[in-house]
Amino acid sequence: MDKKMFCFQCEQTAAGTACTGKAGVCGKQADTAALQDKLTSELIDLALSARGNERYLTPAVDKMVMECLFATVTNVNFDNHVLAQLIDRVEREKARFNDRRSCQHDGCQSSTSYHISQLWNSSEDIRSLKSLILFGLRGMSAYAYHADVLGYRDEAVAGFFYKALCAIGSPDAEMDALLPVVLETGAVNLRCMELLDRANIETFGSPEPRQVSLTVEKGPFIVISGHDLYDLKELLEQTEGTGINIYTHGEMLPAHSYPGLNKYPHLKGNFGTAWQNQQTEFADIPAPVLFTTNCLMPPRPSYMDRVFSTEVVAYPGVTHIGEKRSFTPVIQKALSLGGYARDMHFTGINGGESVMTGFGHHAVLSAADTVITAIREGLIRHIFLVGGCDGAKPGRNYYTEFVQEAPEDSLILTLACGKYRFNDLNLGTISGLPRLLDMGQCNDAYSAIKVAQALAAAFKCGINDLPLTLVLSWYEQKAVCILLTLLHLGMRNIWLGPSLPAFLSPNVLAFLVEKYNIMPISTPEKDLPRMMSH
Repeated sequence: MDKKMFCFQCEQTAAGTACTGKAGVCGKQADTAALQDKLTSELIDLALSARGNERYLTPAVDKMVMECLFATVTNVNFDNHVLAQLIDRVEREKARFNDRRSCQHDGCQSSTSYHISQLWNSSEDIRSLKSLILFGLRGMSAYAYHADVLGYRDEAVAGFFYKALCAIGSPDAEMDALLPVVLETGAVNLRCMELLDRANIETFGSPEPRQVSLTVEKGPFIVISGHDLYDLKELLEQTEGTGINIYTHGEMLPAHSYPGLNKYPHLKGNFGTAWQNQQTEFADIPAPVLFTTNCLMPPRPSYMDRVFSTEVVAYPGVTHIGEKRSFTPVIQKALSLGGYARDMHFTGINGGESVMTGFGHHAVLSAADTVITAIREGLIRHIFLVGGCDGAKPGRNYYTEFVQEAPEDSLILTLACGKYRFNDLNLGTISGLPRLLDMGQCNDAYSAIKVAQALAAAFKCGINDLPLTLVLSWYEQKAVCILLTLLHLGMRNIWLGPSLPAFLSPNVLAFLVEKYNIMPISTPEKDLPRMMSH
């Protein structure tokens, strides 16, 4: 670890091994990576310091831990000043715990005694398992954070962050002790996704299928990206009566399906495609863009002054909206730019003029009888879940080709931003249902799990006995924690791509293949017959 940086947490890591130079593929600089490593080290040391003193933990400390972990997720925080502030907060909290300890030990000091290099320099199998836990925690922190914003928290979820951080920081942990924590990360993430699902539904209503236009109407507008629905609600309320229209981008698209959000008439449609195209798509739009979560790419100078961030998102030179969420600067920028002089008709990647979303578990299960009957009558021969993260790395056209080549008697569920590869395609219908059902954001993998469990119950079989195949694309750490949740549930025959995680050692990968039959994708022509034979 004598390079300028070491990071292998995302799918696009350099050469498929690790980013070790002056900057990562994501645009993160080496000094920023070092600060994120220090922040992670401080969090691990805080957890070790709090062990035995859990009674002093508070919701405010829990939220700080979630926020700090979230800040280390890929494409979230690039601002060294903000990261330094977070480190300072954790150090102060750690000192508070150390002051309360009745014993003296090496951790009772203001600076961290644990350093992340201890993890990176571990044996490859220990490093692999601890990385699975750490990256799963980072992904889960995002879901827990969004739920907390809406006033929903779970003490078991919050408490697990400390337990898992302690496992990462344990110098004596062996494989047989770490494997259960890996699977427990998946179990707790399931609970966390259920919490966020409940928070979103009880706050904004159950998602309903909705056709979303890709046309941007003339006049001033704001594009809002990310996952946080509360930020969108605040923006919609603050722009009422201003003449400004709001357009979603990326993972904010499913917001159109929530009754508590689509009731606003100035929530007009969706702009742009997947997150990795933003540097081209945002280059010359006459409107500001608000990032509420990842995935932010380093803004180009041509549109830097039109980018705003909120929550944990930060980038040097970008105007940040604080916790009070006064979006006045964004509104003023939209009014000054004025928007387009006429309606602009944009299309999806495949030329479609609209996309459909809103097939959450309530919507799909309301049509469960139709789906069950269609399966029994042979009208639906197979169900594919084709979902996950999108990215710029070559090979992701696999998912477009897969959906196009899937048999016409197959139903395709999708979720997360990977759907932008194909969600504007018209795949027709089966028994009155669209063949392509967008279930929502990445955290809405919970909906897919609920549907799979309901179908298994209806057919009195296990989930692995269903004519169901998971074809997943991954990019960052939220995909990691979802994968761990699927493993916790014992789901087998998962096809993963476009490449396997660099942080999986050969032994850990062999274990996952043997126990769960995880398979790398190859080509649709080769993979489809094998999937259909299940």
